[in-house]
Amino acid sequence: MVRTMHPLLALRRTARMIRLTAPLSDGLPADEEVLLDAPEPWLAPALVAAGTGVYEDAAKLLATTRERAEWETRDRCVARLAAFADARPEWFAHWQEAAPHDPDMLLVKAELALRRGWASPARADLLRGASPLIAAAAEGDASDPVPWRVALDQARGTNASHTVFENLWEQAVRRSSHHYGCHLAALEYLSAAWYGSHRECFDFAERAAEDALPDSLLQTLPLRAAYMWLTAEEGGTPRGPRAAAVARERLDAAADRALALSARYPQGDPWPAEARNLLVYVLLRLERWTQALQELRRVGPLATSTPWAALSDDPLAQFLDVRDGVRIEVAALTPVGRGRRRDRTG
Repeated sequence: MVRTMHPLLALRRTARMIRLTAPLSDGLPADEEVLLDAPEPWLAPALVAAGTGVYEDAAKLLATTRERAEWETRDRCVARLAAFADARPEWFAHWQEAAPHDPDMLLVKAELALRRGWASPARADLLRGASPLIAAAAEGDASDPVPWRVALDQARGTNASHTVFENLWEQAVRRSSHHYGCHLAALEYLSAAWYGSHRECFDFAERAAEDALPDSLLQTLPLRAAYMWLTAEEGGTPRGPRAAAVARERLDAAADRALALSARYPQGDPWPAEARNLLVYVLLRLERWTQALQELRRVGPLATSTPWAALSDDPLAQFLDVRDGVRIEVAALTPVGRGRRRDRTG
């Protein structure tokens, strides 16, 4: 595929700008060092073992997250393991055969069914058919919120009523009041693209962020709401009262909150990698170029499919193009001769 820039980054590439961008590469890894969706260090060994057909490492990892109540890590592991099982099913088939009642296997099985359902033209029917698997996963550990995150995702895809959604949400927060995955699933249900509105989405996200600890990924929920608004606006949908305008100040506040959260983590940390990639996108849309470059340095070599896969079928190439574009824009802010451009932050 030919690498092309998104319209929001249709940038001038003059010789002067290219010369000025060289110093702006400081702190950015080389293109060949950047990885797309690199697994977290605690998950990589389990994926390597699964690639050879061995499931025990994955089983041990998930059992440990359950025993230690590490629900955020557990949720990420479940999602990545289900994705791997979708692409490489042999190891997971061995796990099902060897331990058909393992609560961790049952949770991956429910997530896998949901993943396949979402990818199918018969989405609603397949997602409804996953209900017994989700129920079995929930019975595996009564304190685990992750099956309820799966149930919330299912509710969105099956046109579940607000009453059903609220009942599931109550079960989720009863188990973990600040679980990021459950909040993100609820945010998507409440978005204008599904069964809510931009106002509901922002209100929910901002309340959750206010109640969360400063280093919690819940601080990035308003950023997610901003991303949903910006991409809906960009695509020309939705229309009508659900697409009511969102004030620029609210978008900037969401970005500012995410910047504060990102600053609390080391550069290149895998935990906030997706949030940082989303933040880069939102900063670009807000024309906050200097901060976008700062955030790209924090991203380091960890590009994520979200949000770049929505812009290109080659998300890694898109991310690298974005880096080049941001450097050019920041170079354009550098005083040379007459005049000076300014970004939206002043």
